[in-house]
Amino acid sequence: MRLFGRKDEETEEQPGDHIAEFWAWWEETRPRLDSLVAAGEAEGLSEVLAPAVAAIDPGLVYEIAPGRSAAHALVVTAAGDAELRSLAHRWAKAAPPSDFLWEFFPSRQANPRALETTLDVGGQEFGFDKLMFGLRVPRGASRVDIAAYHPLFAELDEESRMDTALLALDWILGEDEVARWVGDITPATFQPIDAVPAVHLPAVVNDVASEWSEEQWALLEGQAASGAPLIATTRYPLRPVDYPLFDQHIEITLPYSHRDENGLPVGDSLEALRDFEERLATRLTKAHADAVLAVHVSAEGHRVIHLYADPTGDAAIHAKELIVSWEEGEPRVEVAADPGWISVSPFLS
Repeated sequence: MRLFGRKDEETEEQPGDHIAEFWAWWEETRPRLDSLVAAGEAEGLSEVLAPAVAAIDPGLVYEIAPGRSAAHALVVTAAGDAELRSLAHRWAKAAPPSDFLWEFFPSRQANPRALETTLDVGGQEFGFDKLMFGLRVPRGASRVDIAAYHPLFAELDEESRMDTALLALDWILGEDEVARWVGDITPATFQPIDAVPAVHLPAVVNDVASEWSEEQWALLEGQAASGAPLIATTRYPLRPVDYPLFDQHIEITLPYSHRDENGLPVGDSLEALRDFEERLATRLTKAHADAVLAVHVSAEGHRVIHLYADPTGDAAIHAKELIVSWEEGEPRVEVAADPGWISVSPFLS
């Protein structure tokens, strides 16, 4: 049994404030929920559960699916909305312990029996056994581009084709793995050349993932808004899905004195910047601060370091304490919520 719930109404309240309220409601209402599930009362369950999930945030999507260890799984997911991913993970983090009947997930999980499944799509049967994929991995890329084909797609409108393809990928790989490793998705009405059955997709994705199992960095060159040269160093791949609770953006700006004709750091300033980043990483590690250095950009006499952190931790405090030691100009630290990692969006991969 699968149930979906979405509300579009806007709310001025902070959605994170309602997570504790949801779990208090869950404890109180669970006997009724258990009875509705046991009776197969999908409509009644939706009437009870949908408003409670919408109270956390109207953009969240819920689903009841077969559990891994429990009989049922309650999934409350951002459904691809990066702005809500951390909220869904905080909801799951606050969940009660799993038991024989219920377990809880912040994203759709891979269904080991997905390829034996048939969905009702627009009143017609969508069998996973007829699903085919055209797969392409561009050279040096960390994602698989997918052309999804099913005979039923020719009878569906464009939006329904895409929704069905996305749901199928979530069931086959798991929602987070789709976010990590899948690039362009194209629902096709004609079978792509060299298409393979859906059963082969996990092996292809695992093969791509194995090439990126170790930490890697990329050095990029470009231009600032003024046209001045810039150099950026970024984690690669850089994906918010790998750090779902890190929705606090900490921006450290360090002016430097020694620069070349293009405004880029050289000599003593370059050494000082490297030393600062090493001390920052060491301090965050020793303090067990939940943070990751995502990108740093140098241009026009300034280096900007972008950290993302769990706002319940103290990474921002450590950053503010550490800049006191900077001797080349006036450093600053700015802290803001950025669940979608908008501040580093050009570097997301």
